[in-house]
Amino acid sequence: MSSSVSLMRTGLGVALIALGATLAVRVDAETLVGKVVGVSDGDTITVLDSNQIQHKVRLAGIDAPEKRQPFGRVSREALSSMVFQKSVDIDWKKHDRYGRLVGKVTVGGLDVCRRQVELGLAWHYVKYAKEQTDADRTTYSAAERAARDSRRGLWSEPAPVPPWEFRHTATSSRRAASTE
Repeated sequence: MSSSVSLMRTGLGVALIALGATLAVRVDAETLVGKVVGVSDGDTITVLDSNQIQHKVRLAGIDAPEKRQPFGRVSREALSSMVFQKSVDIDWKKHDRYGRLVGKVTVGGLDVCRRQVELGLAWHYVKYAKEQTDADRTTYSAAERAARDSRRGLWSEPAPVPPWEFRHTATSSRRAASTE
């Protein structure tokens, strides 16, 4: 214990504190570059970085249909065709509750998140829109409106169910079944 107290009194201790503060700030806004080695669904990918470390990444600003929903498979396939085995840049600022990075994914300058919305294969996730830049919030919202108006993808359905409602209903159904 006395060694840590003496360390804190030295310049080294102050430098370590400063380094820790700097790292904490850097983690707040990072760019990950890597190769996509997996596509779980229409808004989740696995990226392998240059150190051969895999990262699960949730695409920011969107929510794609679940696998068991209409257009779930189509959404996953579209995302896969854009990113699988390709180098991507991910601008991220946080981890979600499952430990995934949440970030804006681009490949060759294409905003993959927005493209999923344009194709009618994901919703603009308004619940988290405050985490987006003003420009992204505006373009994602406009992309969803255009997809709806054109009845592209999931908007061709008479009453598409947003994934957050689908998940809530599925969770409620499982809870009810387990209490019977």
